[in-house]
Amino acid sequence: MLLVDNLHAGYGASEVLAGTSLEVKQGSVVALIGANGAGKTTTMRAISGMLKPTGGTVLLDGQPVQGLDASRIARLGLAHAPEGRKVFGPLSVEDNLLLGAYSHLPRFLGFRGKAAAELERVYELFPRLKERRQQSAGTLSGGEQQMLAIGRALMAMPKVMLLDEPSMGLAPVIVQEVFNTIRRLKEAGITLLLVEQFAHSALEVADYAYVMEHGRIAIEGTPTQLHQDERVLAAYLG
Repeated sequence: MLLVDNLHAGYGASEVLAGTSLEVKQGSVVALIGANGAGKTTTMRAISGMLKPTGGTVLLDGQPVQGLDASRIARLGLAHAPEGRKVFGPLSVEDNLLLGAYSHLPRFLGFRGKAAAELERVYELFPRLKERRQQSAGTLSGGEQQMLAIGRALMAMPKVMLLDEPSMGLAPVIVQEVFNTIRRLKEAGITLLLVEQFAHSALEVADYAYVMEHGRIAIEGTPTQLHQDERVLAAYLG
C-alpha cells in the first residue's frame, strides 16, 4: 500500500534522510521508532509532500507520489496527522473535522450533507468529540485535540494514515487513552504508519517496526523480533 525506497530529503544543504526504505502493507500498523533527530518526522513530511524529497521513490497504492504537492497526495489517499496536532483553535470541533473531508468531497452543493457519513464514523470512534462538536477546538484538552487531529485525518477516508508523535506533550494517563484509540483504528482496518517516542507503546500496537538511526533504517522486524534484539533493548526498551 505504501512503499518508500531509498528516500533522500533534508533542509537546505543539510541532508536528513540518507536512503530511507520502508513498507506499510494494507491493513497493517507499522511503527517507526528512533532517537530524537534520527529523521522520523522528516520521513513523514517527505512521504506526505510537506517536504520535497531530493531522491528516491514513494509509491502509494502502486502510484509514484514523490515530488507531488501535499494537496495532490492527500487527494490520492494519504492523510497526515502531524506532530503537535495542529488543530484550528478558533474553529469548532465539527468544522475542524469537516476540513478533513475537503480532499475527496465536492466543495459545493451540500458539502456538509455529503460529509455526514464520515462525521458519524468519526463520532462513533470518538464519542467525546461528538459531545464537544460545537466547542472551539482550542479549548479542548491535549488528549481531545489529538483525537480531533486523528479524526480530521480519518475524514479524508485515506488509504494510508501517517500519525506523527501522537503522545507528544500528553500526561501518561492520556497517552494510554491515545493508544487505545490507535488500537481501535487497527481493529477498523486502517493502514497506519506511526512515529512514536514511546517505543514500548508503539511496539504493543504495531504489526511490524523499523528503527531509524541517522536518516536510515538500521533495524527492522516484528515487535517480537525487536524485543529480542540486544541493540533495541539497550537503546529503546531498557
